Amino acid sequence: MVPGTTKSRITAGAVALIGVASLLYWSWPSGQAANPDIGATAARAAPSDAAAAARHDPDSVDLTDAQLTAVKVEPVEAREFPVDKEAVGSIDFNEDLAVQVFTPYPGRIIGLFAEIGDDVKKGQKLFIIDSPDLLQAESTLIAAAGVLDFTTRNLARNRDLYATRAVSQHDLEQAVSDQQTAEGNLRAARDAVRLFGKSDADIDRIVKQRMADPTLVVPSPIDGRITARNAAPGLYVQPANPPAPFTVANIDTMWMLANVAETDSPAFRVGQQVQVRIGAFPGRVFDGTVTTIGSTVDPNTRRVLVRSIIKDPQHELRAGMFANFTISVGAPVRSPAIPGAGVVREGDGTMTVWVTADRRRFTRRTVKIGQERNGYRQIVEGVKVGELVATDGALFLSNTLATESP
Repeated sequence: MVPGTTKSRITAGAVALIGVASLLYWSWPSGQAANPDIGATAARAAPSDAAAAARHDPDSVDLTDAQLTAVKVEPVEAREFPVDKEAVGSIDFNEDLAVQVFTPYPGRIIGLFAEIGDDVKKGQKLFIIDSPDLLQAESTLIAAAGVLDFTTRNLARNRDLYATRAVSQHDLEQAVSDQQTAEGNLRAARDAVRLFGKSDADIDRIVKQRMADPTLVVPSPIDGRITARNAAPGLYVQPANPPAPFTVANIDTMWMLANVAETDSPAFRVGQQVQVRIGAFPGRVFDGTVTTIGSTVDPNTRRVLVRSIIKDPQHELRAGMFANFTISVGAPVRSPAIPGAGVVREGDGTMTVWVTADRRRFTRRTVKIGQERNGYRQIVEGVKVGELVATDGALFLSNTLATESP
């Protein structure tokens, strides 16, 4: 074989192979690989990658059948929430129904019969004093009674003498005048003693026994509770000379005093109904009414005094108790709402809920919450009525997400 001829044949064969390969390449449909199996594999891989990306959403979690048993899903409801204002206050005695008990006459205290916190009835004895004025009034009473007895006997004697013409008409008329004057003086003396609180029976006993009793009893003027006591045995007391020996307050109603923010004060009105909750009585609500709104703003705290009268028929409240009160200041607002267990407070303070469309995949969503009422949270922003959310197990979902996060 001639070497040149062999080389020419090899070259021609190579050119032919390249041409066939080019023809096959350009005749294959555009955008597909030479191997149809490779194209199919690529097509299947695309949605798989999308699912993987979804699974790695930092705010979503997929639950297994076993995990779903720990989660309860319900649609978001529409509920009415009142437009309320809240504040913190304290309970105090109703000073409009409180009475300072003074002695009506000066004297020295010789007996005490009540302590702070005691409940007393109207007319119940609080303290007694040794009163010089009472002693003088009773002495006058005894003297007036003696004069009346004398003038009565003298009138009878003069009438008998006048019948026998032993005395003149003038003497008889003088005896009648003296007896009438004595009667008037006795009535005045009895009235004077009665002003000290003595009954007619007491006065009759004083007159009969001819013995003055200088002890003056000072009773409670109203039903109520002793809120202050400044009395002590041996203390000399005078009318209207403060401090009063006792202070008695009617406790059927109490005051609640609160200092509300200056910015909230325009929403308050006299006559608004108040719901008061006391820490000492969990779950209880006491009803009241706003009676006074302060006319000035405290320059240091920028707050306004709001005073309410609280009904306390069982006399359970005590002065100084802390209280939270709520006042409705507008018509109720209808808003989306979910049970309180469906809202999670995150570490940064934001509030979140877990939303789902298929009851298996849950996505965390930040929301803005409002009031809480009857176990439901008002959702101001973030979800709509009808959306499915986790109402039980929301915290479990947050923990699951935290576990799965890299």
